[in-house]
Amino acid sequence: MNDSAYGSELRLTFDDDDDGRDAVAVGGSRDLLRPELADVGRLARRGVRALVGAARAEERPQLSRLISGHLGEAAEGLDVVEETWPGYEHVNVQAGLDAWLAVPGRAHEIVGVVGFQHTVFGLGELLDQDGERFRHGLRPGNPATVNLASGPDGQMRACQRCAVYLVTEPDGSRVTVLLRGSSADMGMPQVSVQLVGTDPAGAARAAGEIRAAAVEHNVFRGQVLSFGQEVFGHGQTLLQFHRRPQMGADQLILAAETLAEIQRQVVDVARHKERLLAAGQHLKRGVLLYGPPGVGKTHTVRYLVSSLRETTVIQLTGNALHLIAEACSVARTLQPAMLVVEDVDLIAEDRGMHPGEHPLLFQLLNEMDGLAEDADVVFVLTTNRADLLEPALAARPGRVDQAVALALPDAAARRALFDLYRGSLEVDTSGLDEVLARTDGVTASFLKELLRRAALVAATRTPDGIGLAVSAEDLTAALDELLDTRNAMTRTLLGSAPG
Repeated sequence: MNDSAYGSELRLTFDDDDDGRDAVAVGGSRDLLRPELADVGRLARRGVRALVGAARAEERPQLSRLISGHLGEAAEGLDVVEETWPGYEHVNVQAGLDAWLAVPGRAHEIVGVVGFQHTVFGLGELLDQDGERFRHGLRPGNPATVNLASGPDGQMRACQRCAVYLVTEPDGSRVTVLLRGSSADMGMPQVSVQLVGTDPAGAARAAGEIRAAAVEHNVFRGQVLSFGQEVFGHGQTLLQFHRRPQMGADQLILAAETLAEIQRQVVDVARHKERLLAAGQHLKRGVLLYGPPGVGKTHTVRYLVSSLRETTVIQLTGNALHLIAEACSVARTLQPAMLVVEDVDLIAEDRGMHPGEHPLLFQLLNEMDGLAEDADVVFVLTTNRADLLEPALAARPGRVDQAVALALPDAAARRALFDLYRGSLEVDTSGLDEVLARTDGVTASFLKELLRRAALVAATRTPDGIGLAVSAEDLTAALDELLDTRNAMTRTLLGSAPG
């Protein structure tokens, strides 16, 4: 900074352009603060804008005016009918509403709601033309949508976050529908549909039709689903879609009698349900698959899911085990359904979210007992610790109809597993009998890892560009490595304790 800068006077220049923004300059002479003729013009234009804005405020589109114009002058005196669903049903509510609106002869106009976030309101408030609370906050605008999962492999459906539908029925009567998605941040965990109609009975009838359409067009039906929660969503419940596995009986290595027990109780009941109902027999059933880790319980569940092609499957695992009531509600609505609870021993002692609640296992058993006898719902439970479940199950007989023990694979099963996991890999089986004898007490996971390691040993000793061919020595070397004392922890992680 040079010396001439010191001692200069402060100069502020206010530039009021037509865009309403003031620019300020600092430095120079105070003469620029003196009023000029142009300032009068600027102030006049600002005053005119404010006067016109205030005069035309009542002419701006308002939601209350749009709704009243659709329903008529008596709109404020009409009753509001409301239907609600859990937040995860938003996509199904939208599907049902869209189907209801598409009925031939029914016309509608959709109006978005601007400023709905962080505001609690309903159709009653929107119809209050004299109320000032929402006059300058909520206003009509473009519809705002959110894409929600509607199937596996990334299938999505655009759903309205908050919108008003102005509906004209085929008979000329009129209905206004307000759809609001859930908002956990605002303490609104549910999806709601509110209706007002010129025919009060027609509004109530429309509400019932929309609920029925939401069930009929439910995108969860026939899908494989799992419950989960948003990590950053304040406990919001989510349903995730999964691709249905493709698995045949030849890929499930179980003793023939064990597989027959499971199929009879799960698959055959579904296949013969009409004849069973005609004979007065119940359809709801519970199956418990138990045994040590690694014996194929999860693999068996995958086979059942693959076999029941038209059945809705709901899986509960891990931190979603407390969502038993929600899962059972979906299963009841979308039967035929299968509810899978893996590692059910984890909830044998765990209690619900509130003090004084019984262990979650009791809640599950109560839900099973609460189903109607003709409900086509099968509960498949898996556990490594049947001893923890036996007292509770014995105290409530009839909830679980079949308990199936899954054991570690015997020699014949190990040979079948070896053939299954080998696939197209070329293996010298001249020493296979000795290998199978040394693997008594191992799991399927152990055998799968054994073949992979043998292939790696073969790849290490042969040049690149040559197809893999596992020799008997490669297989023995891989087995020696897995059975070495250094790999005791590895064997534990594979679920195996070979003799």
